[in-house]
Amino acid sequence: MKTKLRICVFASSCNYLEKIYYEEATTLGKLLGEANFDMVYGGSKLGLMWACAEALKNSGGKLYGVMPQKLEDFGTSSKICDEFFLTSGMRERKAKMDELSDGVIALPGGFGTLEEVSEIIVQKQLGYNNKPIIFINTNNFYDKLFEFLDEIIYQKFAHKKSKDLYYIAKSPSDAISYLMNYDVSNVTFNKEALYTR
Repeated sequence: MKTKLRICVFASSCNYLEKIYYEEATTLGKLLGEANFDMVYGGSKLGLMWACAEALKNSGGKLYGVMPQKLEDFGTSSKICDEFFLTSGMRERKAKMDELSDGVIALPGGFGTLEEVSEIIVQKQLGYNNKPIIFINTNNFYDKLFEFLDEIIYQKFAHKKSKDLYYIAKSPSDAISYLMNYDVSNVTFNKEALYTR
């Protein structure tokens, strides 16, 4: 039986970013572990996802890695996961990560990170989950994305309540505070919001 909440962290697998991104990923992992959260992630030993995962493990948290067989064949998987799941492809990977997790944090990342967190937001919008969804806006990385999301709402491609689906954290500690105070009873599926503006 699951005793601790598991937070899924989406993040870059790149090893060539500015130092600040790795520092904040490490801080997030440390704070998650200290706050008694476990972590679900892509199972890699690369990039921000690895910096976060290693720090969480060193802080006493459990790691759940999920990786498609193709990436495992590339030799990118971590060996420190408490549980490791191989999937047949990327779609199955996302489904497994969703199944295992109670909340989502997106650190800076590329197309994969954007795809993963976007799918979770849409699922919440349609009432398939009621999880906390957090962006950590390290180095103002996501500023232009948030501008675009505002434009989607401004032009009525999404309801104004869509901004309530996710939280923009200024720092890892801000993200932890949001997780600790998240009230699922405040999350309601509003069918009308899908069709009215």
